[in-house]
Amino acid sequence: METMETQTAPTPRTPSEETPWLTDAEQCAWRTHLDVSRLLMHQLEKDLQPFGLTNNDYEILVNLSESDENRMRMSDLATATLQSKSRLSHQITRMEAAGLVRRVNCESDRRGLFAVLTDEGMETMRKVAPHHVASVRRHFIDLLPPEALAALRASLRPVAEHLRENRGKA
Repeated sequence: METMETQTAPTPRTPSEETPWLTDAEQCAWRTHLDVSRLLMHQLEKDLQPFGLTNNDYEILVNLSESDENRMRMSDLATATLQSKSRLSHQITRMEAAGLVRRVNCESDRRGLFAVLTDEGMETMRKVAPHHVASVRRHFIDLLPPEALAALRASLRPVAEHLRENRGKA
């Protein structure tokens, strides 16, 4: 009688038993951060809906409006918005249909494409930006005293730097 050898999937790497669990204070800080991040992004998205925009749409419009000639290479825009090239392509297709952006071939690289903010996209930014800023103020900035904002900025800066440096690394 023949026996078949079965191969098992490799065991995922797990933290060592020496990895310290989060203290109650650390767990509370972590969970508060998660709650605030999710709730704030949900609220900002809700406040953009009357304008027919999502947070991703708005982020793309901001990036393009702040770029030279109101355009960015698609690959750079994907990096800036933390989207895959494929997802960004679908997003840009929807935004093109709405008249907010257009794609333009890159003259120096035949395979490259630029996303370009249209006049309608810029007008949308001018109309929506004051409402978005008011929403950010109402749901975040104005709820914290200036010293808490300064402490938050100082506290989160090293985290942001660490995550930027390690982005894309295994």
